[in-house]
Amino acid sequence: MSLKWIDTLDIAIELLEKHPDVDPKYIRFTDLHRWICELDEFDDAPDHSNEKILEAIQMSWIEEMD
Repeated sequence: MSLKWIDTLDIAIELLEKHPDVDPKYIRFTDLHRWICELDEFDDAPDHSNEKILEAIQMSWIEEMD
């Protein structure tokens, strides 16, 4: 499976699995962006993200933790 920026929920699930001890409420967007780009399944241009996309991924991650 190849992840793109629009796959916010799938990215959030991958991040939760890779960083189970991280509380996404307190993550900096610079770190979030880097961690997404480092995911094995991620296959999109790093510069195609923006604050709105990162926020959506962060919110999905928070919801998946609950």
